[in-house]
Amino acid sequence: MSLDGFSMRPLAQELDAKLAGGRIDKITQPNKQSIIISVRQPGQNYLLHISIAPQNPSAHILMKSLENPPEPPSFCMLLRKHLETGRIVSIKQHGLDRLLLMEVDSMGGGGKIVTKTLVMELMGKYSNIILVQDGQILDALRKIGTNSSRVRTVLPGDTYELPPGQDKLNLFTVNLSEVISALKSQPGDSRLDKALLATCMGFGPVSAKEVCFSSGFVPSIRLSDLEETDYNAVEQSIRDILSALQKDQKQPTLLLDANKKILAMAAFPLHYLPEAQTVSFDNLSELIEKADFLYGSYVLPDKDRFQKLVKNELHKAENKLIKLDEEIEEAENADLYRRRGDNLMTYQYQFKDRADSEITVTDIYSEDGKTITIPLDQRFTLIENMQSCYKKYDKLKRGKEMLQGQRHDCEMSIKYLESIEASLQASSSLAEIGEIHNELVAGGYLREKPKKKNNDKPSQPFRFTAPDGTVILVGKNNYQNDKLTFKTASFNDLWLHTKDIPGSHVILRTGGKAPSDETLLLAASLAVHFSKARGSSTVPVDYIDVRRVKKPSGAKPGFVIFTEQNTIYITPDEESLLPVLAQDPSSLQ
Repeated sequence: MSLDGFSMRPLAQELDAKLAGGRIDKITQPNKQSIIISVRQPGQNYLLHISIAPQNPSAHILMKSLENPPEPPSFCMLLRKHLETGRIVSIKQHGLDRLLLMEVDSMGGGGKIVTKTLVMELMGKYSNIILVQDGQILDALRKIGTNSSRVRTVLPGDTYELPPGQDKLNLFTVNLSEVISALKSQPGDSRLDKALLATCMGFGPVSAKEVCFSSGFVPSIRLSDLEETDYNAVEQSIRDILSALQKDQKQPTLLLDANKKILAMAAFPLHYLPEAQTVSFDNLSELIEKADFLYGSYVLPDKDRFQKLVKNELHKAENKLIKLDEEIEEAENADLYRRRGDNLMTYQYQFKDRADSEITVTDIYSEDGKTITIPLDQRFTLIENMQSCYKKYDKLKRGKEMLQGQRHDCEMSIKYLESIEASLQASSSLAEIGEIHNELVAGGYLREKPKKKNNDKPSQPFRFTAPDGTVILVGKNNYQNDKLTFKTASFNDLWLHTKDIPGSHVILRTGGKAPSDETLLLAASLAVHFSKARGSSTVPVDYIDVRRVKKPSGAKPGFVIFTEQNTIYITPDEESLLPVLAQDPSSLQ
């Protein structure tokens, strides 16, 4: 769900009004899907954020800068070379497509002014950012070769071609009577919303449904069921939307469901989902920034890569555990081979070597005279078969102990990987991702060199304050958990953690005083929120004085042992936690 071409027109106007004439000071690339351009205007600096995240591709004014990796990617370096110090001539929309063109004038050789165009194709999973000069592609954020597309390649040196014009009507340039006539000419069995999409340039499903609702019709109504007065209502509905977009005080709108999931967004007020929560904004940049936050569009560099790595390692460890269980189950049958060997030793003189593929005798260990069938390898003598049974017994008996040890190690690896998975979920800065990178390297999961400490601000745990003023600290990863528990916390503070469930260490800074029931429940709720059990009910949470928490020698980061703990069971109310989480906005990401 993102803005359609119809709603993108006022976005282009908004960006053009703020940025045209501005000087490009700096260009950064916080992750593989985003570019940030710092633009200096007289008395005001702006950050233009261009994102090709498929769930919400957009270009908007950013209110707060994002962290950047210490080494800029190659596309960022190219943009710096061609666009920094240049002046933005204009930002325009191509027709009513989801495509914006930013023209930049810069100084070329011999003092000649050179115009380059940054093309922002904001079209879902096909989104891209392309730098073009004189119709030729200089580079693109997403290079598309013949292996990826047979229809269109996007490579340096290719000729850039704008999408062909649509055979539809531009509502901003034609008379609405022409739109209604074109609508009437659609097949009679067409749905009204589909007919609007086929007639109106730039219309997406949201715009079409809003026109249907405002006209008093369900989107599925057929054109053949409409009368002249009905078409008049449709025309008036379109006129109202155009009027809303042309006013100085526009009202960009976001529709959310009960779980804060985005249902629709547009540059004008929306009414077609009366049950949805309506959120209005002063401008489209604010709307898009809020949508980015709700979608989680901004992903820290390497975070996605590490999440996939940990997921794959978890999958392998879980499969290994299944195989170990199967081998342990087979090892449980070790006594069967001993019984077979003992019976062969007893009855060996009653049978001939290599005569039978199996023999059935009375089991010497059966109290009620039951028989036992012993398979034989006819290549060997009875004595050799007996020896083979004893060897198999000894191997399985030894193997069982070894397999139990491997199973324990595998279980510990799964718990450790799940703790890293939870750490990645809570991480919100480059420093925190760097700590997890080093942890993965140290654990042998990543074959890369550990990242050196740079000038980044050291990562800090989440810090919340309970209503009674008690401070609650929450670790974001295993390294932070260790530091929080064994260095930051006082010996008489309270330590909390979900019982046998990967999650953050939580410190309640009581200073030895007994916390109130409300504060203890809040800290326990935070322990559940920042754990793998988030969203579950009746989750056990252990709590104990910090001085009773110990770290075994050689234990992996984040692993501790403790005794004499108390346990409470928590079903967190996520809605009531929001005011507390809002104290540290990064905890809401």
